[in-house]
Amino acid sequence: MKLVMHGLLPPNLEEFAAAEERREALGFVTEAFAEAVLAGVEGTCFAHAAIAMALQELVETFGEEQVAAFANGLTERIRLGEFSLRSRH
Repeated sequence: MKLVMHGLLPPNLEEFAAAEERREALGFVTEAFAEAVLAGVEGTCFAHAAIAMALQELVETFGEEQVAAFANGLTERIRLGEFSLRSRH
């Protein structure tokens, strides 16, 4: 049972737990990405598949309209470098 999802933690602890869960999930995705590349899957191919899978999961959970609104917000976040591994000047 996920405590964050059920509002059983105080708000600041809920935020911390949610952030910790996201870090853990990112670790799993990073491992899967590395395994796929070692198996010969091209990185961009895996990235496209991961995005498609993530969007399917989000649509299933939140619906098309909410996910479309979320996706619209990604444009600015990408331009601001939120997903860039290189430091920006």
